[in-house]
Amino acid sequence: MVPWRPMNDREGGCQCGRVRYRVSGDPLALVACHCKECQRQSGSAFGMSLMVRASGFTVQGELKMFERAANSGRTLRCFFCPECGTRIYHEPAYAAGIVNIKAGTLDDTAGLEPQRHTWIDSKQGWVLIPDGTPTNPRQPM
Repeated sequence: MVPWRPMNDREGGCQCGRVRYRVSGDPLALVACHCKECQRQSGSAFGMSLMVRASGFTVQGELKMFERAANSGRTLRCFFCPECGTRIYHEPAYAAGIVNIKAGTLDDTAGLEPQRHTWIDSKQGWVLIPDGTPTNPRQPM
C-alpha cells in the first residue's frame, strides 16, 4: 500500500513560510502515531509521520533542533521553524538515513492515508481506524 499516489517531487513548509522543503522519491511509509507526545506536539489526537530517505529531502531556511527521549526510550531529534514553531521533521535514532516529515506540512496533503496506526493504547476513543489497517498497541520496533 502506498500512502498516496507515486511522487517525483513534493514540497512543503512551515506556517510563516521561512522554511521550505522538497522531498523526492516515493515515501517509505505514512504512520499515524497516537502516543501522548505526538498528541502534544500536533495539538490534536495524533501525529502523522511520512518516512522518506534523507538523501531525497532538502530544506531551505533556518531550523532549530532539540532532542528528546521518545515514548520508546530512544532518542528523537526534532526540527522546527524558529519563527513560527512549526515542527517540520524528526530524525529517529533507530533509522539512520531516514527522516520522518510531519505530513501536515506538505503543500498538497490530498490522498494521504496512513498505512499503520501506532500507540493505539493511548488513542482518543472517538478516533476510528479503518478496518484492515494494521495497528500496534505501542511502538512496533
